[in-house]
Amino acid sequence: MFLHSVNLWNLAFYVFMVFLATLGLWDVFFGFEENKCSMSYMFEYPEYQKIELPKKLAKRYPAYELYLYGEGSYAEEHKILPLTGIPVLFLPGNAGSYKQVRSIGSIALRKAEDIDFKYHFDFFSVNFNEELVALYGGSLQKQTKFVHECIKTILKLYKGQEFAPKSVAIIGHSMGGLVARALLTLKNFKHDLINLLITQATPHVAPVMPLDRFITDFYTTVNNYWILNARHINLTTLSVAGGFRDYQVRSGLTFLPKLSHHTSALSVVSSAVPKTWVSTDHLSIVWCKQLQLTTVRAFFDLIDADTKQITQNSKKKLSVLNHHFIRHPSKHFEENPAIISELTGTSMWVPVKVSKWTYVAYNESEKIYFTFPLENHRKIYTHVYCQSTMLDTNSWIFACINSTSMCLQGVDLSWKAELLPTIKYLTLRLQDYPSLSHLVVYVPSVHGSKFVVDCEFFKKEKRYIQLPVTHLFSFGLSSRKVVLNTNGLYYNLELLNFGQIYQAFKINVVSKCSAVKEEITSIYRLHIPWSYEDSLTIAQAPSSTEISLKLHIAQPENDTHVALLKMYTSSDCRYEVTVKTSFSQILGQVVRFHGGALPAYVVSNILLAYRGQLYSLFSTGCCLEYATMLDKEAKPYKVDPFVIIIKFLLGYKWFKELWDVLLLPELDAVILTSQSMCFPLISLILFLFGTCTAYWSGLLSSASVRLLSSLWLALKRPSELPKDIKMISPDLPFLTIVLIIVSWTTCGALAILLSYLYYVFKVVHLQASLTTFKNSQPVNPKHSRRSEKKSNHHKDSSIHHLRLSANDAEDSLRMHSTVINLLTWIVLLSMPSLIYWLKNLRYYFKLNPDPCKPLAFILIPTMAILGNTYTVSIKSSKLLKTTSQFPLPLAVGVIAFGSAHLYRVPCFVFIPLLLHALCNFM
Repeated sequence: MFLHSVNLWNLAFYVFMVFLATLGLWDVFFGFEENKCSMSYMFEYPEYQKIELPKKLAKRYPAYELYLYGEGSYAEEHKILPLTGIPVLFLPGNAGSYKQVRSIGSIALRKAEDIDFKYHFDFFSVNFNEELVALYGGSLQKQTKFVHECIKTILKLYKGQEFAPKSVAIIGHSMGGLVARALLTLKNFKHDLINLLITQATPHVAPVMPLDRFITDFYTTVNNYWILNARHINLTTLSVAGGFRDYQVRSGLTFLPKLSHHTSALSVVSSAVPKTWVSTDHLSIVWCKQLQLTTVRAFFDLIDADTKQITQNSKKKLSVLNHHFIRHPSKHFEENPAIISELTGTSMWVPVKVSKWTYVAYNESEKIYFTFPLENHRKIYTHVYCQSTMLDTNSWIFACINSTSMCLQGVDLSWKAELLPTIKYLTLRLQDYPSLSHLVVYVPSVHGSKFVVDCEFFKKEKRYIQLPVTHLFSFGLSSRKVVLNTNGLYYNLELLNFGQIYQAFKINVVSKCSAVKEEITSIYRLHIPWSYEDSLTIAQAPSSTEISLKLHIAQPENDTHVALLKMYTSSDCRYEVTVKTSFSQILGQVVRFHGGALPAYVVSNILLAYRGQLYSLFSTGCCLEYATMLDKEAKPYKVDPFVIIIKFLLGYKWFKELWDVLLLPELDAVILTSQSMCFPLISLILFLFGTCTAYWSGLLSSASVRLLSSLWLALKRPSELPKDIKMISPDLPFLTIVLIIVSWTTCGALAILLSYLYYVFKVVHLQASLTTFKNSQPVNPKHSRRSEKKSNHHKDSSIHHLRLSANDAEDSLRMHSTVINLLTWIVLLSMPSLIYWLKNLRYYFKLNPDPCKPLAFILIPTMAILGNTYTVSIKSSKLLKTTSQFPLPLAVGVIAFGSAHLYRVPCFVFIPLLLHALCNFM
């Protein structure tokens, strides 16, 4: 049996690796906050009005459609075209529905009703027939061209209107955002047809799973165009990621490239978006009420009052997006805010000279201005911090110049404040404002509402505290702790030595408060200076709060900023902060960033075991068990050093030139390094995970063959071992031709699957025959040896009339089991194009372009021959020694070129299989 060929230590290792992989997978799929998004509901029944497209266009794209979203009276009114609003086009992503537009469309309609339709948006949506474009990239270019035609069709609907739009805004979800960016690469596309692009959970950097060359080529074309033409692209673009809840598209892939001369692009994680502050999964990002409200507010602030369309002013667009998605000062957006404010009227002016001050406002009958003289405080303190729990949008904090007890005019500092879920706050460095004489806090007259205003002056060294994180290999056994005992309102913990994606920690904040009657709220904000991926945790004190600390984007090499834990605390509480390494979250980061490369490492391990079996057949005449050869041959030092050496040599100009002359593709390790994803030991970890997966997949394939053979024997009359071995049966050429025709006329992946099933059938039939033979034979070792000698005699006499003994059948089954394991991974990697073809079968009978067709033409005859191949027929082959040497360099090639380009993996697998098949003839 399969398990008998593995010693207990190796079995324990495989079980342990499964345990580690489970920890990593659990962190990716479950190790995040609960879904805090509110569901967005429609107030009236949603309607989708199909827009009639030109007949030629509809015929060219029979699977695609264009819709206009509406509800109630709005939908009835707009059934009669032309339209009068501002056009917005929604592009769904992988397997996405055009109906996903309803959330933002409904919220925008309610907002328009609130302002009596002074402005309103018309939301269009494209039906891409829910195509799986993240798995099959052959239709991405087609989708892009269709969207271009849709934009031209939409703009025609406004012809003759007073404020007819000349461009549209686009919201792209997932791959829809990439299609929107690809519009700019079309030769006949005018860039001014798009005035704004907002993408949601779009993987801009690279495909999540590069399963065919069409999707990687598409990415290369789009990203190269945006990088090379950055100076000429004036399209304001915002990319919003979902955070750790989105395990389908990790947030690091959604960040647009930062270029020094391209400043019209913003990237942010939803957990850092003001008034949203939640992580979203891949689907909820399109209906999350908090995020959609923020998006709609931004849309209405982008309207130009003169044209009644979205403004063409790039600075204003960036300013609006910064206001709503990056830093919200708790004020309504103003393009040119008044910096100087009049501080007059019947108000009380109350001077405050203490360094720490709190005021509780409740049913105030008159306005109060609290003034803080800065002259004396400058000598002692470096900063001033103020916060208010009144979350209105009025100005609340000012600065006066050369004033005594009161000032007629003040500089409005409210625009420098920042909004958090329960407070708005402002921190000023006194050194930056040498001309200011007083700080003024305004408390309005309120009735029936209660709020608290706090201010304090402090020294930076007292509130900016360094907390080095623990070492990666401490495995959570050690920790570092800091105690905050200064009764402050605000602390900055500098998390030293933290900036790599493979680092992950747990921070525990324990708050202990003096006896207080009212509930105390603390806010802990993880701030990452080099990217907008902040996350907030709200805790009620006293409490013990655990915070996960890990990154979406690694710290750039030339960046000297430090990650911060900003704590907005209570002066009545003491805080104790502990940080320690989280081993499970480190494994989660490995799976999150590198899980897609695992198939390449699995195949590399199987190739090494396959090499061992071929060599044992050549050297000893018998094929050893797959598990035994996996333990013996699958060693990291046989693969990783070669990849490391090649990567090192590519740093030299002469080697790089030689590399380019040989037309070799870029090394995947170089690509990962450029994305800050190549960290220490990752290749070793993935290789060990690959070894484990290769072992269990081998066990599964072997068990499946035995199970199917048992079913075969239960349903059909027992068969015998073949008396004469025929490499090419009469029906083999016919079957091969039929499958090649199937590949040519339909889908290459379908032909590969059918060939695979034929091969499995042949192996199952052999297993059933061997089982029948063993059950019918008496236990007689001498008889077995005589049979073997007789079989060898036949082998020597004529290669075309070989007799198959039980031992030869067992050897053949061992070899076939490994080949099935390899072929299974090829079939799995080709399945996405088959699924895409089946889903679109009613529109297209032939898949075009077909990524699997060239592979199918080679694999079909190879599998057909291998299905009739036995070890006894290739033992004396002159090609066997060469065949046994090939899998090792191919195993290296799989890691070098297939870990970031999975579609290349089958190209390395079919070569040894083809040579194996040729051994029958040479």
